[in-house]
Parts: sequence; C-alpha cells; structure tokens
Amino acid sequence: MSPALTISAACGFLGVAAGAFGAHALDQILSPRALEIYQTGVLYHLLHAAVMTAISITIPLSTDSQANFSRLLRVGVWLFFIGILLFSGSLYGLAVFDFRLLGMITPIGGVFFLAGWTTLFLAGLRQKL
Repeated sequence: MSPALTISAACGFLGVAAGAFGAHALDQILSPRALEIYQTGVLYHLLHAAVMTAISITIPLSTDSQANFSRLLRVGVWLFFIGILLFSGSLYGLAVFDFRLLGMITPIGGVFFLAGWTTLFLAGLRQKL
C-alpha cells in the first residue's frame, strides 16, 4: 500500500467515524448551529478523503515520463490532508468545545484545500494522454 493510499484510507475511516459520532453522540448535546458546523467539517473531511483516495490510486498508474504529473498528485494528497486537519479539525473543535479561536484556523485549512485543487488542475495540464 502506498503512503498516499494509507493516509487517504485513514482519513476516510476517521471521516466516517466522525460522522457517526456526530449523528449518534452529539445530536442531543450540541445546539443546532454547532451540529451544523460539525456536519460541515464531516462533509469536507469525507469529500477530500475520497478525492485523496482517487488520487492515490492514480499515482502508481503514471509512467516515469510523467514524473511532474505524479509529483503534483502527491503534493495534492498532502495539501488535502493538511486541509482536513486544519479545516475539519477546527470545525470539530469549534462545534464540540465552543473554542472560538479555532474559527481563525478554518480559513487556513480552506486555503490548503484550494491549493490541493490547484495542484490537481496543474497535474491535469501536464498529463500526457
């Protein structure tokens, strides 16, 4: 298993666990607004974990002549991973612990998501058909 696939699988597992935790343990504890914030974290977590998985499956399919392509894909996986940690992680903390300072971290995670999508765009431009 490649490191990218391992990381994406762990992110997917934790995203499902976070979603289940929110639906079954937090639904009676959190306010509707806090639960909405938490669910936004889960949505972005799972979406980017799925994209990371697709990327990690694509990396081994690239040829040696596509080194820039596969390098961009690897960078994309790491950017999405950091985005999950910062964006979703800060939303989880904000919703569960009402720690408002975490809200300042959320946009930084969003920037990492945007950077990850940008690397995928660039990889697409460099891909040889």
